[in-house]
Amino acid sequence: MKLILLGAPGAGKGTQAEVICKHLGIPAISTGNILREALKSGTEMGLKAKAFMDAGQLVPDEIVIGIIKDRLAEEDCKNGFILDGFPRTIPQAEALDASGVVIDRVIDIEVPDEKIVTRMSGRRVCEKCGSSYHLLYKKPAVEGVCTNCGGTLVQRKDDHPDTVKDRLRVYHEQTEPLKEYYEKQGKLHIVEGQEEVADTTALTLKALEA
Repeated sequence: MKLILLGAPGAGKGTQAEVICKHLGIPAISTGNILREALKSGTEMGLKAKAFMDAGQLVPDEIVIGIIKDRLAEEDCKNGFILDGFPRTIPQAEALDASGVVIDRVIDIEVPDEKIVTRMSGRRVCEKCGSSYHLLYKKPAVEGVCTNCGGTLVQRKDDHPDTVKDRLRVYHEQTEPLKEYYEKQGKLHIVEGQEEVADTTALTLKALEA
């Protein structure tokens, strides 16, 4: 099965991608990861992307799609794949369709913005060992102190409420229109994110069979 996974930052897409990988035995293709791999391995598309990145410019969609197509041609994708983080815009989706990549299903993980802000702004990370905590859901034994190593817990810049809200605004403006795009193709399946990850997972697996 060839899938696209949609969802706002903090909606828990990564966790669901892992579940689908194990359930179907297919790889999750993260755009950021394959860009880094293409740069490292020095592929033709990777070198083209590097030229833009070195110049401080965004990598054009046609090059990103070229890198994705190279990755999808690898042996582990023969039974399907999950695209996570691409497409992000309607033009990217149109370019993906035009490139001949056929998508079977698009799963959108829906979580209200206010819940995402609470989830992400409550996260704290240990400066020393990297262990993660949450002010509501996974509290350390001592406030502000890592239970594992005694290091100081800090809030990452990406988890600051203003940063989270800004990322959500960009998502709603640029990526959310993809829901209508794929709904018109009859490929969209919406999963309502639940409080418990296991409940969201059950709904995600159900959407694969719908």
